[in-house]
Amino acid sequence: MGRRRKGQAVSGWINLDKSYDLTSTHAVSRVRRIFDAQKAGHAGTLDPLATGVLPIALGEATKTVPFMVDADKAYRFTIAWGATTATLDREGEVLAESDVRPTLEQVEAVLPRFVGEIDQVPPAFSAIKVDGERAYDLARAGEKVELAARKVTIHSARVASAADADHVTLEIECGKGTYVRALVRDLAEALGACGHVSDLRRTRVGRFTEADSVTLESLEDLGHKARHSEALLPVETALDDIPVLAVTDEDAFRLKQGRPIVLVPRQVEAVKAGLKPGSRAVSAMAGGVVVALCEMRAGRLEPSRVFNL
Repeated sequence: MGRRRKGQAVSGWINLDKSYDLTSTHAVSRVRRIFDAQKAGHAGTLDPLATGVLPIALGEATKTVPFMVDADKAYRFTIAWGATTATLDREGEVLAESDVRPTLEQVEAVLPRFVGEIDQVPPAFSAIKVDGERAYDLARAGEKVELAARKVTIHSARVASAADADHVTLEIECGKGTYVRALVRDLAEALGACGHVSDLRRTRVGRFTEADSVTLESLEDLGHKARHSEALLPVETALDDIPVLAVTDEDAFRLKQGRPIVLVPRQVEAVKAGLKPGSRAVSAMAGGVVVALCEMRAGRLEPSRVFNL
């Protein structure tokens, strides 16, 4: 007989506004403790120095985390001119300095080079694994870390403001795998300057936005009042951009058993109309509750993730 999992069988998403100097792992632990949840995880690490949107999945919502990891994201960040650091942010050792202070016009002129699909070399201080070790662990140990360039997509980039000649604040929308610190490194190089990230905030992950986020302090306060469930979003929140198909109770039962169901032609056409290019993912719902994540193949829905809600 299997061991009973500790905690409550709570499922859903928390749109957390992560505070400064808090690791993503620590944030997950604190949210899990507030809900006494059996299981929790996050959708995309935020650096301890970064703030903003950190979607946290509880219970059955953890099965939808890959959709949020792959989702588009938006960032607002400030570049401090004058120094390049080892970590590409304000915490790192200064490696080079320069008196060059790019003007707003110069920054705006080079930004288009970094919009679209580009090659980007991730920072040495990143969570990417090199021969089984995290790159940042190797970098901290003084080892030389060489990472290969990756294709990333930046949908838009604009200058938001400039507090003074030493700083400029930008906003970008981008696809998965984009490193803001690497973008700042490359932008500074293109401008013949030295620069690093002095402030970084994630403002959106998929449909999770900063306007709808909740701070850890607010969540803990709700927890003290036994009202923390007010901040809990449905499991299907992460599935907002994939087609939904309503199924009968009988078909829902089959899917929950891991068996495929056959669709009638009108269902096939309805699903095809909502599919993204290259995607087969479909969300099956019964009675307003998500039953399974499926893939549509040859007129059938084949369950890939089954939910126990």
